[in-house]
Amino acid sequence: MINFRSVVWQNFLSTGNTPIEIVLDKSSSTLIIGENGSGKSTVLDALCFGLFGKPFRRIRKDQLINSVNERDCKVEIYFDVGKRKYLIIRGIRPTRFEIYMDGKLLNQDASAKDYQKQLENNILKLNHKSFTQVVILGSSSFIPFMQLTASARREVVEDILDIKIFSMMNVILKQKLKDLKLKQLEIVQSFKMLTTKISMTSDHINFTKDKSKTSLKVLEKKMEKNQKEITELEEQVTTLQDKVKEYEDEIHPKHTQLIKDKNELSNIKWKMDEKSSKAEKEIKFFQENDDCPICEQHIDEEFKSKAIENRQDKMMSNACGIVRLDEQLTEMEARKGLYNKIQSDTREQEVDAAKKKSSSNSLQAFNRDLYLQIEDIRNIDAELVEDKTKLKVYKEEMKVVEKEKNRVTDDQNYSVIAKQLLQDSGIKTKIIKKYLPIMNKLINSYLSALDFYVQFELDETFNETLKSRYRDEFSYSNFSEGEKMRIDLALLFTWRQIAKMKNSTNTNLLVLDEIFDSSLDANGTDEFLKILSTISHENIFIISHKSDLSIDKFDDLIRFEKIQNFSRLTT
Repeated sequence: MINFRSVVWQNFLSTGNTPIEIVLDKSSSTLIIGENGSGKSTVLDALCFGLFGKPFRRIRKDQLINSVNERDCKVEIYFDVGKRKYLIIRGIRPTRFEIYMDGKLLNQDASAKDYQKQLENNILKLNHKSFTQVVILGSSSFIPFMQLTASARREVVEDILDIKIFSMMNVILKQKLKDLKLKQLEIVQSFKMLTTKISMTSDHINFTKDKSKTSLKVLEKKMEKNQKEITELEEQVTTLQDKVKEYEDEIHPKHTQLIKDKNELSNIKWKMDEKSSKAEKEIKFFQENDDCPICEQHIDEEFKSKAIENRQDKMMSNACGIVRLDEQLTEMEARKGLYNKIQSDTREQEVDAAKKKSSSNSLQAFNRDLYLQIEDIRNIDAELVEDKTKLKVYKEEMKVVEKEKNRVTDDQNYSVIAKQLLQDSGIKTKIIKKYLPIMNKLINSYLSALDFYVQFELDETFNETLKSRYRDEFSYSNFSEGEKMRIDLALLFTWRQIAKMKNSTNTNLLVLDEIFDSSLDANGTDEFLKILSTISHENIFIISHKSDLSIDKFDDLIRFEKIQNFSRLTT
């Protein structure tokens, strides 16, 4: 059982730097009153924020800090679980989240999220949703059980019946099934790899055995024949390379010199042709002109005749030289053609030598392969021993993999069966079926005590059926707000009673926020107070801004007032 002792807060919402403390286990019933906005409902937000890191009402976390002081927001909650004494401190600016057990700070190495899980799962044994269904009931942002989704309803009931462990086990089992699936994939991969290795090794042994049947004499004879052919080819290559060398050393220089000489003679002939052409033009000039066209002087006939005669002699001499040059060039052209023919034959010899060299290299490579085959055949016994050893190892590994495969398959089958048991339709449904009649009986007894005579039933999926004495079947949404409030209160008391029976969400604290101020009429209020008076060993807090409530019906009174924009306790 959780015994809440006190809650303290400062710089929280409208509370300033002066802390406010409410002792939670002092009186059986306590009335908290105050004007709207005085801060009386802050106790709900302080409890929820301190325990779960989020307020009861829909308020952003940064809005929880007092807007005047803007820092050092802190909530402290003191409570006992069995013989253990706990203190939770949670703050904003600076951020703070600490859990103390018997005065010692619990290890904070984990993340804040994991630290919160440790608080909810191992210490409180309830979460925010269950806390706001069983411990506190408010009229502002509270979502009644009947307005929750089917999954949220189931979550609340599972917490109350203390069967959420099955859901946690189911989550763990899902991860285990996922791991088993990955393990199975690894085993299948190992199985395929070993199968491939065994197949390849067996094939290699068979191939080696077939290879050993090849005759060494046949391979050696083939090598000898190839070697003879290689020798003949290399001799031919040598002869051809000698001819090529002879051309390069003797004929090629002559060929090059011939081309050079021929080019020089051709150049001389061209110059002589130019001189003859010039002389011919000058002869024509003297023959056609008596006066110089430039200086306009008369050209003497004797000078003209001598000039023509000199140029004619030059032309005659050039003509004889050109004839001799033509003879030499003709002879050179003939020799050039012969050299070109020798050059062409030499290139063919080079190509032929390269081909024969390539053939010789191919035969040598083939002989090397033959040599390796011969060596393989000679070493075949040792090779077979190694392969057979490998094959034996692979088969042993295959036995281990098959054994692991069978184990994982069995584990997976058992896990699938366990998963079916841990699903919502499994063990949890059996437990819920057992408690459903008790729940429905308690709900109807509390409805009767609240003077609301309807037949209320929840089914296994927590959908409601309501039947009135004089009306047909209805749902929760068909009723007025006052009637809905009676149903919500009946469910609240039922969940607390079931929690006590299961010792799950069992606590001394019950906080009801403004339930009298909204939907309950005077008769409903009186009936509700009667029910509260029958509850023993609990500390009940009623928050209200009604001024006409009978204060004498409560053991204690707390009044909130707002003074200079800060909430204060005045009584």
